[in-house]
Amino acid sequence: MSTVKTAVLVSGGGTNLQALIDAKAAGKLPHVEFVSVIASRPDAYALTRAEKAGIPTYVAQRKGTTQEAFEAEILAELQKKQVQLIILAGFMSILSEDFVKRYPRRILNVHPALLPAFGGKGYYGLHVHEAALARGVKVTGATVHYVNEIADGGEIILQKAVNVEPGDTPEILQRRVMEQAEWIILPQAAELAAQTILRV
Repeated sequence: MSTVKTAVLVSGGGTNLQALIDAKAAGKLPHVEFVSVIASRPDAYALTRAEKAGIPTYVAQRKGTTQEAFEAEILAELQKKQVQLIILAGFMSILSEDFVKRYPRRILNVHPALLPAFGGKGYYGLHVHEAALARGVKVTGATVHYVNEIADGGEIILQKAVNVEPGDTPEILQRRVMEQAEWIILPQAAELAAQTILRV
């Protein structure tokens, strides 16, 4: 069976990466082959998760370098590993239009809201959940979408709704959205994207 060489880009703890690793171990990603986990910070715990799972790791440090040099380093690793699919899993750097155009419909991102709500510049991490609670929405969730040159603006692949409960804090809501939506739809979307690439 053919597989799609996949890289996961991370910046932090790697809970979404862990969801992908667990899905792969459970046989839910038959067409996805993880060939590299690339971190923008050397202290990202996601690197430890990748090493435990036997996935090669690479650090392209964002701090103290230009966007161009940072992206050139990532591109070199992607090309070396012949990567066909890129998954942004808690990756805290916005990729340039030039970078994104090299991989049309080949970059996935998971966003902790039902896009187009609470998306775009400034909406990341806890800020998304703070905004949802401030607006008083009763339902939020997560979205996996293709990445294009507009922040959170690419074509939606999958969404899953999650209820907002009375007494939710941003931290409690963040955890529920991860457990009930992000960790479920990110592996599903990865497999769908891999199947699409193999068909093309």
